[in-house]
Amino acid sequence: MTMMVDIRKLSFINEMAKVGTNGVADNMSKLTGEDAQMEVTKTNFIDVDDIESQLDGGKRLGVRVRLLDEPHGHILILFPETSAKKITAIMLRDVVDDMNDVSGKMARSAVEEMGNMMASGFIDGWADVLGRAIDIAAPQLVYAPAGDIVTRTASLGGDDLALFFDSDLAVPSYQIEAEIYAFPDLEEFVEMVNDIDVQTA
Repeated sequence: MTMMVDIRKLSFINEMAKVGTNGVADNMSKLTGEDAQMEVTKTNFIDVDDIESQLDGGKRLGVRVRLLDEPHGHILILFPETSAKKITAIMLRDVVDDMNDVSGKMARSAVEEMGNMMASGFIDGWADVLGRAIDIAAPQLVYAPAGDIVTRTASLGGDDLALFFDSDLAVPSYQIEAEIYAFPDLEEFVEMVNDIDVQTA
């Protein structure tokens, strides 16, 4: 597969990542009442086979969300296990008095809801930039080492390359950390970027 990406358009791809993560931070700020910050740490076209070597071996809990409209592909929202526990406490604070009474099913549901909310914020940001609606499928809960989840998700697209957005979320008062990875269909994504550049030139 050959894709022509003008070097001048790479800044727009970075802007897409920034807009998406701003949407996540806004949603998280509303939920927690804290000033959430999200930073794009890396934007790369990367070989799917090389992704796992760039990630630590720790386990992650989170959601995989499939895009039903262009640019298709998947978004991953992953939380380290310690952050997943704090998310459970935030999501259920108005429901239960004693977190020791929370079942595993309730905890997973809380993380799934948080992940879905974050994914929606990210995708809404993209939709605004692209000027189109992007519907998503129901989130799929994932729990495994980070490398396994990310590599598996990247391989679902069937491409040798993936557009790899690596972002970190921080909510200082709650010491929550989260990672977002976006794996759009590369051909569709590049075509959409090219179209927008032509329209806005």
